[in-house]
Amino acid sequence: MTLIDNAVYVGGVRAHEPANLDETYEIAAETGGMAWIGLYRPDAGEIRSVESEFGLHHLAVEDALTGHQRAKLERYGETLFVVLRPARYLDADERVEFGEVHVFIGPGFVVTIRHAESPDLAAVRRRLEQNPGLLCLGPEAVLYAIVDQVVDEYGPVVAGLENDIDEIEKQLFGGDPDVSKRIYDLLGEVMEFQRAVHPLSAMLEALLRGSEKYGVDLEIQRGLRDVLDHVLQIVGRADAFRATLQNALTVHSTLATQQQNDEMRRISEASLKLADDTRELSETSLKQGEEVKKISAWAAILFAPSLIGTIYGMNFEYMPELHWVFGYPAALVAMVVMAVVLYTVFKRNRWL
Repeated sequence: MTLIDNAVYVGGVRAHEPANLDETYEIAAETGGMAWIGLYRPDAGEIRSVESEFGLHHLAVEDALTGHQRAKLERYGETLFVVLRPARYLDADERVEFGEVHVFIGPGFVVTIRHAESPDLAAVRRRLEQNPGLLCLGPEAVLYAIVDQVVDEYGPVVAGLENDIDEIEKQLFGGDPDVSKRIYDLLGEVMEFQRAVHPLSAMLEALLRGSEKYGVDLEIQRGLRDVLDHVLQIVGRADAFRATLQNALTVHSTLATQQQNDEMRRISEASLKLADDTRELSETSLKQGEEVKKISAWAAILFAPSLIGTIYGMNFEYMPELHWVFGYPAALVAMVVMAVVLYTVFKRNRWL
């Protein structure tokens, strides 16, 4: 059932509760009272019914049927069409949920079309019904009360966003890797909140400018000014939230760049240290190679005389020049010559 609440008010008092829309139209016409019809996600037939009865403009009706409208105020002759974007903060999910409510007001009628859980229009009715002096001022009083309720419900949203932003600042400098996603998500919610709140100031100013022309009661004008003051405060807070989150993104980007630079510096330092270690290892290897060449060269030089001496030291009976008087000197000369030749060769090849 999309007809949530339906009543006819006479002299600011709830006088009749019709069972359906047709009965509402008849009673309102007979009593000259104000019909207040509350619809929740109505079908096209119900909207066309109120369009036909109250002469609503077809463009406004199309907007109401389509939904997903920006906050706005439009006047069609004696009829006002108002779109509001209420919001509520969901503590469990730590996010903002946005709704949409359409309000038609004209001589002797108010039609509210709600597309979400907020605002609490039942609370608006109860408050007005407890104040017949205000309710008897007509449809403008109902519009004022609805706008006031929507703006009042922005209060917890502001508090919730502020708390989330405080947590963001702690995460930002705490090195939380998920902080960038949360900043982007929050920034999106704040921008959507701005789109809901910003048009309200112009809408309220337009209502106040036309108050005298359309005979709006002075008490309602005072109420609208009070709501406008609250709206301007909320607009300022929303703008500050957006600036803070944009600064947070800048800081996060700076911190991420600094971390990358620090990491690159550590990698560069490690690479330089590795290069130094490699160079030292290469120099050590070269030194060891030079030493090995020297040792090998001297071993080869000493090997030749040792070989000759070893052979002649084996005491065989038949050996070359064994019984020659110059055999021993010749062996010594051969040892020296071989050593000198090997020394010269190694020296020329820079092994020594």
